[in-house]
Amino acid sequence: MPIFTRFTETIEKKEKKRIISVTLKPQVTDCTGTVWFTDLMLQEGDRLSGYAVNTETLQKEYETGDEYAVTGKRFYNGIVRGSMTCIIFNLGKTTAGLDWKITPNQNMKAGSVSLALGAGAHKATFTEAAAAGDELKLLASSRECLKNGSDASKDGFFQYSAAGDSKHPVTVEDKKSARLYVEFQEMEDGDLI
Repeated sequence: MPIFTRFTETIEKKEKKRIISVTLKPQVTDCTGTVWFTDLMLQEGDRLSGYAVNTETLQKEYETGDEYAVTGKRFYNGIVRGSMTCIIFNLGKTTAGLDWKITPNQNMKAGSVSLALGAGAHKATFTEAAAAGDELKLLASSRECLKNGSDASKDGFFQYSAAGDSKHPVTVEDKKSARLYVEFQEMEDGDLI
């Protein structure tokens, strides 16, 4: 049975300039056997937090009732006016996809509702206008973007929470507000299929 190992490395920039492109050349030396590179991912920050669906490893829900993590889904709710940062406490041992539901309290212009990670990375923007009471959903668990239960368009990425805690900037149209609900399942590392 093949063994997959995840490696991470932090790359420091020599100068504080914008990066235009990156070239990666994986190399393996002094070994025998077969080596597969399944995923190469670059992300901002110095912690592993990438959320990738369609990998060969499974994540499992907690079965043992870890001291802090919970076996059922966790959720947080709140209200945003203009913009705010939502802190999500993920006590699982690995990254978990987030299911967001945003309900505007006033009409919102197209492109004025967005979610992100950290300092604004991995941003997702709802590209359609929304009326007061509309239900906007960005669901990492099912890879869907919905408005009132029907397919909707977005620019950007599904959201995830790194193990530990993660910051999520949430923005709605200036001087307007929306209700927030975010749900996720804490996970622990799983076994190969």
